[in-house]
Amino acid sequence: MKILAVCTGSAEVLVGKSYKTGIFKHPVEAGVMVDREGLIGDRICNRKHHGGVDQAVYAMGSIDLDWWSKELGRDLEPGTFGENLVIEGVDCRKISVGDRFETETVELEVTSTRIPCATLSARMGDPGFARRFNKAGRPGFYCRVLKDGVVQAGDAVTCHAYSGPPVTMPELLESYGQNLSDEDRSRYLAAPIHYKLRAKLTSA
Repeated sequence: MKILAVCTGSAEVLVGKSYKTGIFKHPVEAGVMVDREGLIGDRICNRKHHGGVDQAVYAMGSIDLDWWSKELGRDLEPGTFGENLVIEGVDCRKISVGDRFETETVELEVTSTRIPCATLSARMGDPGFARRFNKAGRPGFYCRVLKDGVVQAGDAVTCHAYSGPPVTMPELLESYGQNLSDEDRSRYLAAPIHYKLRAKLTSA
């Protein structure tokens, strides 16, 4: 397993919109420093919903990107969905909160899933794309950075599965905004989930 692409972006204005977004990511050849806030030099414009320590890095698996390429009938460049990393052989439907990805210098821990929004729909040029993305159940995953370092395309990656009861990315996507059973709430809280989700679950 290895990192197939490392992607960063600058602030750009979406067609038909007045605001700037950092969703346009593009692969870079050189190594990129990663700290607790994410990839150095990567622009995040909407700090209310994106970025922060528990959404420092957004990743997708190569299996997911290949699936979307077939679904949309065109080759998708890494970074199309705003992801920072594309990891070889990973299917995000099998990724759970607490799974860890480790390179020689960096360690990431999965915290939550990506929730599609209007910005994603606008970026894809399809007003209904957020619903389509949600229905597909291949949302990618956010990570916190446990160990700072440098990431570069070609870096070997080891995945360490979370040892507790799993909370998968499709499950998180499907349950977003829904009431959980006491059993599911306990399972979610037992995992190292995103701090905002933890706060919602503990205040419910």
